[in-house]
Amino acid sequence: MKNCDFAYYLSNFFTTYLPGHLNVSENTVYSYRDTFTRLLTYFKDERSVPPDKLKFSHFSRDSVEDFLKWLENTSHCGISTRNQRLAAIKSFFRYVQVEQPEYLMLCQSIISIRSKKSPKPTIQYLTGEEMKLLLEQPDTADRNGRRDLALLSLLYDSAARVQEICDLTVRNLRLTSPPVVRLNGKGRKIREVPLSAPCADILRKYMQERKLDRQDRMDEPLFFNSQGRNLTRSGVSFILAKYISKANAVSPHSLPSTITPHCIRYSKAMHLLESGVNLIYIRDFLGHESIETTQIYAKANPEKKRAAISKTCDDSSAPKMPDWNDNPDLMSFLKGL
Repeated sequence: MKNCDFAYYLSNFFTTYLPGHLNVSENTVYSYRDTFTRLLTYFKDERSVPPDKLKFSHFSRDSVEDFLKWLENTSHCGISTRNQRLAAIKSFFRYVQVEQPEYLMLCQSIISIRSKKSPKPTIQYLTGEEMKLLLEQPDTADRNGRRDLALLSLLYDSAARVQEICDLTVRNLRLTSPPVVRLNGKGRKIREVPLSAPCADILRKYMQERKLDRQDRMDEPLFFNSQGRNLTRSGVSFILAKYISKANAVSPHSLPSTITPHCIRYSKAMHLLESGVNLIYIRDFLGHESIETTQIYAKANPEKKRAAISKTCDDSSAPKMPDWNDNPDLMSFLKGL
């Protein structure tokens, strides 16, 4: 193979394989791009191999594991970021093993690297009263305040991911009865989410004020900044943080300062669960691929756990566990359990 074999296949991976064969989203391409930018930086700085000289012969299971350690120790990346970078590298070497079978052993050794287990973070969400307090903060006498109310209302009512909100165009909304928003989710999956009447009314007034209900503006962004461009993820986070601070300044019941747009999604899911909505419907509402992902909300709800325990706990029918005080012989006690 030529010295540029790695560059050739990496280029094809990004220009042909990811968009043409896997049909991944732009965000996935950007994430993979960042991974290989970091990988090239690692080989240049730590192994003195410039990007234009990098070949498959420089790769091994050990070199990739050293890169992952470098991410954690030098770049201070968390375990989840480390695992995301590993997933991108594995995807590339799965592609290479098909294109160049002579590298099969190398590819298999890298693909077999295991992800690190990380502790699952506790789901942070707002209660119904806290969510109500947050939605009361935008100043509806102000033009931007009315936009922010529409944004926060839709973010909660649809349980959308923040990027899904940023990507919305006017065409994605249908406010005639029954009102629905069409969301472009992860992996190019599209789902339609029903909206409540109050949220639809807020959005309808917002669109009329901004003249977004005209036919010639159907493909314009639903939420935009002063330059007329789509609001960004950081822009939405900034708006949310502003109203959390405002709520904490006027109310003795403070909201957590760590609430993010994704926590609003969690809040909607938890409120649906508390209302008795079946997990299958919540899964479809959130756009989860597996019910196992949705079950984290049931596990995180202490009231649901308490209710389940109270229904099943009956002292009269519960089996009597042996008391170790009745049998000083520890081995006999353990066998009797």
